[in-house]
Amino acid sequence: MNIGHLAEIRWQTGRAMTATKLLPAGTVTILCAGDADPAVFATPGEALAALSGGPAAVHTGDVLLRDDGTPAGPVVRRCQQLRALADEGRVLVSARTAADLRDAVPLHDLGVHRLPDLTAPERVFELGEAPAPRPPRWLDAVPNNLPVQLTGFVGRDAEVADVRRHLAGTRLVTLAGPGGSGKTRLAAQVAAGGAWPDGVWWVELDAVTEVAGQVAATLGIPVEPTAGAARSVATDLRDRRVLLCLDNCEHVLDGAAEVALELLRSCPEVAVLTTSREPLGVPGETVWRVPPLAVEEAVALFVERAGAVRPRFTLDASSVAAVRSICTRLDGIPLAVELAAAWLGALTPHQIDAGLDDRFALLTRGPRGVPARQRTLEGSIAWSHDQLGDEDRAVFRRLAVFAGGFTLAAAGGPAVLPALGRLVDKSLVLAEDGRYRLLETLREYAAARLAEAGETAAARDRHLDHFLALAEAAEPDLDRDKDAWRARVEPERDNLRAALEWGLALEDPGRGRRLAAAVAWLWNLHGRGHEGLAYLERAVARRPDDRTALQARLLTGMGLVADTTAPFDREAARRGLDLAIELGEAGLRARCLALTALGHLYTDLDAAWDITFEAEKVAEDAGDGFARDSALMLRGIVRFARDCHDEAAPLLDEAADGLLRRGDRGLASTVLSVRSGIALAAADLPRARELAVQAVDVAAPLADFHRVNTTLCRLASVHGLAGDVDAGFRVLDPFLRLVETAGDVFVPGLAGVLGELHRRRGEPEAALRWFEREAVPGTYMAAQGLAERGALLRALGRADEAAEVLATAVDLTRRWSLPSPLADALDQQGHLAEPAQAAELHYEALNLRLDHGLRLGVLASLDALTTLLARTGREADAARVLVSADRARSDLGFPRRPLEQAELDALGLVPAGPPMGLDDVVAFVRRARGSRGRPSSGWASLTPTELEVVKLAAGGCTNPEIGTRLFMSRGTVKTHLAHVYAKLGIANRTELATRAAAHLS
Repeated sequence: MNIGHLAEIRWQTGRAMTATKLLPAGTVTILCAGDADPAVFATPGEALAALSGGPAAVHTGDVLLRDDGTPAGPVVRRCQQLRALADEGRVLVSARTAADLRDAVPLHDLGVHRLPDLTAPERVFELGEAPAPRPPRWLDAVPNNLPVQLTGFVGRDAEVADVRRHLAGTRLVTLAGPGGSGKTRLAAQVAAGGAWPDGVWWVELDAVTEVAGQVAATLGIPVEPTAGAARSVATDLRDRRVLLCLDNCEHVLDGAAEVALELLRSCPEVAVLTTSREPLGVPGETVWRVPPLAVEEAVALFVERAGAVRPRFTLDASSVAAVRSICTRLDGIPLAVELAAAWLGALTPHQIDAGLDDRFALLTRGPRGVPARQRTLEGSIAWSHDQLGDEDRAVFRRLAVFAGGFTLAAAGGPAVLPALGRLVDKSLVLAEDGRYRLLETLREYAAARLAEAGETAAARDRHLDHFLALAEAAEPDLDRDKDAWRARVEPERDNLRAALEWGLALEDPGRGRRLAAAVAWLWNLHGRGHEGLAYLERAVARRPDDRTALQARLLTGMGLVADTTAPFDREAARRGLDLAIELGEAGLRARCLALTALGHLYTDLDAAWDITFEAEKVAEDAGDGFARDSALMLRGIVRFARDCHDEAAPLLDEAADGLLRRGDRGLASTVLSVRSGIALAAADLPRARELAVQAVDVAAPLADFHRVNTTLCRLASVHGLAGDVDAGFRVLDPFLRLVETAGDVFVPGLAGVLGELHRRRGEPEAALRWFEREAVPGTYMAAQGLAERGALLRALGRADEAAEVLATAVDLTRRWSLPSPLADALDQQGHLAEPAQAAELHYEALNLRLDHGLRLGVLASLDALTTLLARTGREADAARVLVSADRARSDLGFPRRPLEQAELDALGLVPAGPPMGLDDVVAFVRRARGSRGRPSSGWASLTPTELEVVKLAAGGCTNPEIGTRLFMSRGTVKTHLAHVYAKLGIANRTELATRAAAHLS
């Protein structure tokens, strides 16, 4: 027999039950002891005197008594909830009872806690001098965001137990039923009493269009755009025992089904409880049809809710028949019962019962195919609506245009407050945390009334006007306090979507276009870029030939949002730049220049550098701090990429000051992360760690996938290079889950960090796979990770592959002018070369690192040269270098990778003499270079670096150009040329060019 049929039998049986009166018993004390029924006492002292051992709870309040003398009402349920938490002989006492007892008995304060009845937190005491060893099972002992219920949950004990049993067995249960049938309250009560140690999370979907994103936002899980929100959530929850509750799924069935399926497939200990007017329709789903309340439960609900509007109301001989009639004719639908009870402030039960007559007669003749309970609910709503005055009706129907809630100001301000208050009193509007909202069922009803009144267009126009004004009033905060801007605008995202849809569809789209321009930043986070681009593109397309500042702002917004979705697409920024120049809009011009430079950042460092100069100048002239700081940041990043750290650091510091001051967390966290990278290169571990932590802290409030995880990558890198590999993996653990599931996930630097962590954990094959993913073709990142790949291939005995990879690395790093990765590649080539050639390669790597202040790289050079000295029979010198390098690494906090340490240990060097300081040992190895095994004159005497200088000089490059290409100063270039002239016996560049042409050909 199915659940729905059982519910129908139960309902029909309830109709024939005898009447039960509920009469007030005044203020009494309830004792719930052991398994006995609740007992009533005149005072707390009498209740405690009746204790006979065992677990118990005592609570004081106003109760109702049934015909048989048993107490009923919320006070009794509260006492029963306390009793359920009392174990091992403890006696729990409510705050109300404790106040009455005063000092009559010893009580221990257990603090303020929530009980599983989901009401507000309350202080609880325990009888005795000291509490029992194990604390009670408070609701707040488990992580949760379950909503606080301002009214009690009546009845449905059997249903709650049954749903929990199904959840334990099937993991996906949908509470299905018509609007107002009590699905939400039942789901919340089920969630409050289950065994999910890692959390119970409640996700409201009644005003949501994208389910997975809402789930991720509620749980604080950053969304990786490639993998998508559903997979991001599943990855994060994979090993956790969690209950996820999705409330009001009926209008987003596909999205809810996607999330549920992903969790069922990937998370063996996650349960999903959904509420919907119809099933999700996915495999593994148990559809649990929510039955109506039994007659006695419905009557009890009516009486409790009636007490809120008429405190002295009782169910006596004069009212019991009318109330039972109301509950019966409303089919026990909780919302309908509550709506009816709300009118007791103005009507008697008999008047309410009479008021339902005509309405239900009409509904029974309504359209076929609509469930009776749904018709009944609509009838009860319609009847409640009919009782409203004209002013309240007008306010109610106009609220239908809001999505995701609204403020008093949005609803109309103080002028509508009295009507809004009356609507809240009648349960037609919900008030929560300073905002208001309509249940979806009520919103749909209000929308139909709005259409009947012919006011839809006018109401949506007012809605658009309000949110356009809000967005434009908030815009100045973008340039002075972006946190404040987000606080004002983010809560209205659903309303802004609705306003944009309406505004961009109007014959005159001007207001919609202005709104799109004003909220462009809204789409820059949380993987919403594609949605934002769609709105902005629509706005531009509505007036494609427009040549106004508004069009320029929209194009600039497109460029801004494209950064999160298509970072190499510069078209919108280019179009915006052309229009800004044409209009003389200096601020927009500066921003478009910065966006254009950003588009070049990964593909053309020289172009990005040149454009940022112009962007900075234009921004300064325009007084646009954001554009100026963006340009400074980009300049700093370009110099950082080329290891010009002395130039990069002041640019980044200046940019960070402005960005942090304005709350530009995304860019500021990037700047701090780069500054941490500079500190790492300089072997300043404390500063690198401090900046990395600061970057994470700055990015964290954004809860944005790329911003947060980019900073986490830097922090993980710091941990790894400091030798704490486990800490590095812990930092990235939530993200690693997603990476393992999604596969092709891109966060700049992530693959390199993971490669390094695996390398330091002694897992070369895993490290190699990650470094292979580091290179991004067509960008300077194509050169990233190649030296590391070569090192790993060499360690794995694949020397030919290593040589090929390293040759590519040298070519690309020289082409992109990237000193640090070039030095790494040269070092690795040296390990594969004969001693004479190895010396040239290792010393060139050392010189590159010294020229650019890469002290961390210098440590690698010392290790390479230690091996070289040992290979060439100079063990004593090698031992002096090794012991000095060991000391430097210990002092600076950068241990070697295990494999590299093993290679050095295998040399069997015996330390001789005290260690030298880092600068002294560098000077020592430079002096110890010794014979290079080459003639003193002629072409064969030239070093590889001197040959590179000759080729560039013969090709017409100036000394500064040669220095830029080969990462050396003009003086160093001049010195190399002097050595070349001496070795070749020539006097000048002209002669060199002639001799070089003949020799090189």
